[in-house]
Amino acid sequence: MARDSSLAVVQGTLDVLILKALSGAPQHGYGVAAWIHQQTEGELGIDDGALYQALHRLADRGWIDAEWGVSESNRRARFYRLTRIGRQELRIAEGTWRRYARAIARVLDAKA
Repeated sequence: MARDSSLAVVQGTLDVLILKALSGAPQHGYGVAAWIHQQTEGELGIDDGALYQALHRLADRGWIDAEWGVSESNRRARFYRLTRIGRQELRIAEGTWRRYARAIARVLDAKA
């Protein structure tokens, strides 16, 4: 029986992944998901429903803006970009997640 080998995104991480994906340049939703997939070498798969729900949540918080444009495939798409507040939130979240990852690594590396 074939299994999807990608890891589920831990609740609470999707927002920071999206903010990081948008930190370089504006992207449409598919581009955000593709960037995350590429950066994690296929380890993280993002559910479309969760992605678009998170994009709307981030826009409601004022962390990203959206505007309509034309994609590389010549289709109409919403392009998202970080706001100034979103960049500040990303800096804070990066520090928090790095501390969290180091703490988890210490536990996993410890002898029981």
